[in-house]
Amino acid sequence: KLCGYLQKLSGKGPLRGFRSRWFVFDPRRCYLYYFKGPQEPLPLGHLDIASACFSYHQPEAGAAAAGDEPAAFEVHSPGGAVTVLKAATRQDTTYWLQELQQKRWEYCNNLDAAKRDSRTSPTPSDFSKGLVAKDSPDLSILSQNASAERARNILAVETSPTDLVGEQAASQPAPAQGSVINFSLKQWSTEIKNSMSSLRKGSNDNRRSIFYTTEEWELLDPTPKDLEDSMALEEKRKHLAEGSKGLTSSAFPFDFGRIPHKARRPLKDMIGSSRNRNSSDSSPTEWCSGNGNRLVSELQLKYQSQQEELEKLKKDLLSQKELVRLLQQTVRSSQYDKYFASRLCEGVPKDTLVLLHQKDDQILGLNNQLEKLNLEKDSLQQEVKNLKCKVGELNERLGMLMETIQAKDEVIMKLSRQLSECEDSTSSQSGAINSPMATCTNKELQELDRLKDNLQGYKTQNKFLNKEILELSTLRRNAEAREREWQAKYTSLEAKLCQIESKYLILLQEMKTPVCSEDQSPAREVITQLLEDALKAEPNEQPEQAFFKPHLVSEYDIYGFQTIPEDDDEEKLVAKSRALDLRSLSLSENREISTGVKWENYLASTMNREMMRCVELKNLIRSGIPHEHRSKMWKWCVNLHVKKFKDSAVPGYFQILLQKALEKPNPASKQIELDLLRTLPNNKHYSSPTSEGIQKLRNVLLAFSWRNPDIGYCQGLNRLVAIALLYLEQEDAFWCLVTIVEVFMPRDYYTKTLLGSQVDQRVFKDLLSEKLPRLHAHFEQYKVDYTLITFNWFLVVFVDSVVSDILFKIWDSFLYEGPKVIFRFALALFKYKEEEIIKLQDSMSIFKYLRYFTRTILDARKLTAIAFGDLNPFPLRQIRNRRAYHLEKVRLELTELEAIREDFLRERETCVEKRDLISDDEEDS
Repeated sequence: KLCGYLQKLSGKGPLRGFRSRWFVFDPRRCYLYYFKGPQEPLPLGHLDIASACFSYHQPEAGAAAAGDEPAAFEVHSPGGAVTVLKAATRQDTTYWLQELQQKRWEYCNNLDAAKRDSRTSPTPSDFSKGLVAKDSPDLSILSQNASAERARNILAVETSPTDLVGEQAASQPAPAQGSVINFSLKQWSTEIKNSMSSLRKGSNDNRRSIFYTTEEWELLDPTPKDLEDSMALEEKRKHLAEGSKGLTSSAFPFDFGRIPHKARRPLKDMIGSSRNRNSSDSSPTEWCSGNGNRLVSELQLKYQSQQEELEKLKKDLLSQKELVRLLQQTVRSSQYDKYFASRLCEGVPKDTLVLLHQKDDQILGLNNQLEKLNLEKDSLQQEVKNLKCKVGELNERLGMLMETIQAKDEVIMKLSRQLSECEDSTSSQSGAINSPMATCTNKELQELDRLKDNLQGYKTQNKFLNKEILELSTLRRNAEAREREWQAKYTSLEAKLCQIESKYLILLQEMKTPVCSEDQSPAREVITQLLEDALKAEPNEQPEQAFFKPHLVSEYDIYGFQTIPEDDDEEKLVAKSRALDLRSLSLSENREISTGVKWENYLASTMNREMMRCVELKNLIRSGIPHEHRSKMWKWCVNLHVKKFKDSAVPGYFQILLQKALEKPNPASKQIELDLLRTLPNNKHYSSPTSEGIQKLRNVLLAFSWRNPDIGYCQGLNRLVAIALLYLEQEDAFWCLVTIVEVFMPRDYYTKTLLGSQVDQRVFKDLLSEKLPRLHAHFEQYKVDYTLITFNWFLVVFVDSVVSDILFKIWDSFLYEGPKVIFRFALALFKYKEEEIIKLQDSMSIFKYLRYFTRTILDARKLTAIAFGDLNPFPLRQIRNRRAYHLEKVRLELTELEAIREDFLRERETCVEKRDLISDDEEDS
């Protein structure tokens, strides 16, 4: 994604200056958000790029000569606001400008290519995944302006970014802050004086070495170890006082001896004086190479002879030390024997004296051995120290040698360049060197280079500004065309409204004062005409014509569900009326954009961090996930619940299961094939065998049957997967099914006995009697078993039970919070229509009303307020406890039924009259 560091001009008065900020582009709304840093969760603000224009100014002559001095660019927003930004380099500045231009162009073209009700509507690129993503009914095809595209390509300025642009820039430190702008002249002069004085003070201290030369090179700042070695050599050999103070490597000397009787001149003086030499002198390269080779050979011989003598002296010293040590041991042993012979031998047995002498000899031997080992240890330690010193010296030699070679190369190149310049000026001016003219020529060349840089910069600026003017003109024309189209649509709607109002006024007038008999009344003709107009199918039109014609009710909604049935005329009228009511509610909700703004603000706050469970996110999901963000949020919710399963699974787990299912069918495959076309026949993605959703539905169900062979396949799983596939890809829909079956629902919920589903119906009865006691008593009074209706609600999570807008809002909360949401909305549906149900006074009318009443509920906001507001408190612990209680009861009942069944089978075998009776299960088998 487009992100990186930019410096933003902010502040007021004397504190106004550039501050480094982290910028992130959001393609959903074409906003450029800026943060304090890459890790900050909340943005400081944003720039609306879709409505902005850009400009930048070529740096001044002095700045342009600096080479890579960045140029500040301006973002002009609606209302006259101007934001000044600056990248770290000119290359990054050009890259940011071209990318922002391209993003604005793409976003505005997407707006032009779609019929929008508001700015918060999704662009086509925002449809993430799933079957709904491939079906965008709001889009119409508009021809692109070929000449404008060709001109944009010609004027394009292609630049690649540096490391300070892109996601990798987040791991790097922010670039240096820009200085404050509003300095006075006095402040500038003071700052310059301080800078110059600090440079003068530190000019000699910061240098590590200075090169001097006459005929030899010399390093004036040797290391402390070099000084010690030099002093030691001078003490031993006074006649070699002028010898090397430094060390040499085997290839090239890096510290050179100073010859005292010759004057020392700095390298820069030598360079300056070389300009005045005659052309007949030898070239700098030959001069350096000749003296350098002679000096190398002399110093190498001296150093080798010194090293040989030093090694001999060390060997002599070690032999003398060993001789002294042996003499000391002999003296100690003789003194020891004398002491024992004179003092301790009187009256002592001879055997004891022999034993003492033996022990003394052993002690002396051990002492000698210990001294030898200590000497060896000291010698080894000394050897290690010497080796470390040698390694350090070699590293120092290598570094200093590289510096010396680099300095030599620079000097040689500079002298060669000066020599060539002198030769050129001599040949052009008849052999006479005119110093003022040469200086003038150099200045002219520098001025020419500067002018060339400025020319290139102005060319780039001209290209960019021309492209900016072209794009803004095109976008303005597109906006005007879009405005004309909306005006035409508004006029068409107004004309249609006038026609309908005219017909209804005639009808009302005839109803009020009839002038003819009932059979010949104009009211009958008006009613007939209105019915024909309402049921008339709108013909297919060309895209350019269809854009102007208003379609209040489409054949399919945005999810692919059919809005108007094709069979019964009466049902068509009811369905069209319901679709118009839904359209009216959606239009009124679009006027209140607070929910959409909250979602945009929340997603903007997660651009620099991962989403986490929190109260804010839960409340947003309960209010409904916007259509353009549902795919992303569903996938995040599913991954949240099955992370442990996915981490333990092998890579490509879904594809492996699918491959097994295709190679070796299991018992569930036949039932899956039978149920595919019966899943959602009123949805165009599953209406025919060639529909795209059918194959995806088959793949997910087959893969799950191999993952969970205990369940295999149960009727109801197909509808869960079909809803998931509308917003998710195959693999994500598979994990969504795993979430529902293996994480949310209790065990045995989708097995053959449907034990968990039966338990939930009893739990729901308890909650209904607690939350809605009047309605529960009404059902008990007329003995209405409403669980026959609610059982399917729980099994397939309201699929085909409520209108599609409400269904997907229920699924939003269900995938985030879990199965408790089903209980909440089931109770909310009954509470929504509680008064209407209580008015019904017989069981048949109540049961008939319960079969269709959920599809008459259209206000999702009111239903959500009841589910998450009026029914509180709603603790999950209470549901778990009641599930455990009813589970034991249902298991006991099933055990009793199994015992009755076994008794019946035994009795049938023994009784001849009952032998011909068979059960339904046996008949099916």
